[in-house]
Amino acid sequence: MKMNCLHYCMAPVIALAQVLSLSTLAADKAAPPSTFGKLPIKEITVFKDGHAFVAHEGEMPTDDRGDVVMDYLPAPIIGTFWPYSAEKRARLTSVVASQKRVLVQRSALNLRELLEANPGAEAIIAETGGSRYVATILGLPARSAEELAATSPPNSGEKLPEKGNLILLKTTEGVKALALDRIQEVTFTHEHKAAAASEEFRNLLRLKLDWGNAGPAKTASVGLFYLQKGVRWIPGYKVEMDGAGQASVKLQATLVNELADLEDVSVNLVIGVPTFAFKDTIDPMALQQNLAQLSPYFQTDTGSRNSPLASQFSNAIMSQQVTRMSEYRAAPAAALPGELGPEIGEAGKSEDLFMFTVPHLTLKRGERMVLAVAEFTLPYKDVFTLELPYGPPPEVRANLNNEQQRELARLFSTPKVMHKIRLTNSSKYPLTTAPALIIRQGRVLAQGLMTYASTGASVDLPITTAVDFQVKKGDTETRRTPNSVEENGNRYTRIDLAGKITVTSHRAQPAELEITRYVLGGADSADANGKVEQINVFENSEYFTSGDYPHWWGWYGWPHWWNYFNGIGRATWKLKLEANQGKDLGYQWHYFWR
Repeated sequence: MKMNCLHYCMAPVIALAQVLSLSTLAADKAAPPSTFGKLPIKEITVFKDGHAFVAHEGEMPTDDRGDVVMDYLPAPIIGTFWPYSAEKRARLTSVVASQKRVLVQRSALNLRELLEANPGAEAIIAETGGSRYVATILGLPARSAEELAATSPPNSGEKLPEKGNLILLKTTEGVKALALDRIQEVTFTHEHKAAAASEEFRNLLRLKLDWGNAGPAKTASVGLFYLQKGVRWIPGYKVEMDGAGQASVKLQATLVNELADLEDVSVNLVIGVPTFAFKDTIDPMALQQNLAQLSPYFQTDTGSRNSPLASQFSNAIMSQQVTRMSEYRAAPAAALPGELGPEIGEAGKSEDLFMFTVPHLTLKRGERMVLAVAEFTLPYKDVFTLELPYGPPPEVRANLNNEQQRELARLFSTPKVMHKIRLTNSSKYPLTTAPALIIRQGRVLAQGLMTYASTGASVDLPITTAVDFQVKKGDTETRRTPNSVEENGNRYTRIDLAGKITVTSHRAQPAELEITRYVLGGADSADANGKVEQINVFENSEYFTSGDYPHWWGWYGWPHWWNYFNGIGRATWKLKLEANQGKDLGYQWHYFWR
């Protein structure tokens, strides 16, 4: 009796719980996407590394709770997602990102969808095997999302309806349950529907608003801003010289949009890239399992030669602060076919932030755009530079194989004078790191790399090798002093050397030359008003980072004491050569060995 009582007493409670559960679920039935608002993008600030600061704001419809629901879910960097209410009567209390079921109407593209779209319709059914008969479509049995929620274990998560492989047909003989794969053909005897509604998951963003004592309005003014990767601008310059010291400089931007549709948006193009401390961490609000993969335009793994952005520009851009000595490193790998250009954004870490504003821009997601940004005139002059790298000492050469010896001989055999133009930035805009096309009198001379130059600074653009200069270089050992230095019981020999550079100009006009010679060891003196200096190996880390050593540096196991007694010296000259004039430049240096 007690068990029977318990059974009968609990039954109403269980039934009531089931009713409440189903009624609650029924309140959360899938809604059509048209009920969700589209918060327009008003302004976007684009950085060269692919990040964009996006600002949405607009008047949005509210639901029966007074909340704003959107089916657009960004993927912001953590700490940069900030929604707000611009409605005076309503206060934003919270924002919820979630997956919800929505009811989507789509054209029927297969037999199953067509049958689902037409319950109650009369049709002639042709089965496999030749059987044909008239039937009324009753529907396709399915377990609804509400049923699955009621019968699944707790915390199983929301589910989409579970569809079977049966269709119910009313025939003259009764209700027939037929497997869908047995139906070969369906002929509708009257009008039929061509679209079916189906449920699917969408990422929704709910802005919960507190309207106070007043009831919720039908619309609310809300906004949100965030930082996200997905829009990038790639700058490019055209430098057209008039041959008389003035250059017309045009800046254009290639805009790559893989974020969202931009409609009549104000776009700010930023020179320089600020520090985004958590740029590799996506905010949990993004529901990361549903993030779309961006194209290689936004990949920043320039350290790998196999990355899509490992282009011939990448080394120069990433090391724009490295001095000219680094130009003698090994040539980078060839560009990959179809790759997307240099990762210019990373080069701007030392650039001051400057914005170009482009109003009323429209660009759909997936589209690209080239637009003119600025045009100005800068003074320039022709300069000629000769840079002579340091080579390994004889002790190192003795350990190299034949191929390495031949490679060194090719590197040092024929020094070349480079023709460059030196632009003085007299404009109100800074020059940013970007490819630069150099034109003179309508003819293309070269393409180089423009590096950052603030207003008032100057920048060099290489054009080509100056073939009308002849260069000879020779070095000799002048003295060897054994036991010159003793340290911790070790004795070191000092080797003194002297070098001479002979430069001859075969040009018809005078030319300004800037000559730089690097040596291993200590620079002692330079003739012809040359300047010698010893590079600070402790603070000038650009000379001693692993990527900036000469490519032959790793061919030899350098002794641990080498930097203790030696370093890198530099001798520089600035001179003016008249037409068909030559000049001898002498210099002296030393290094220690044991």
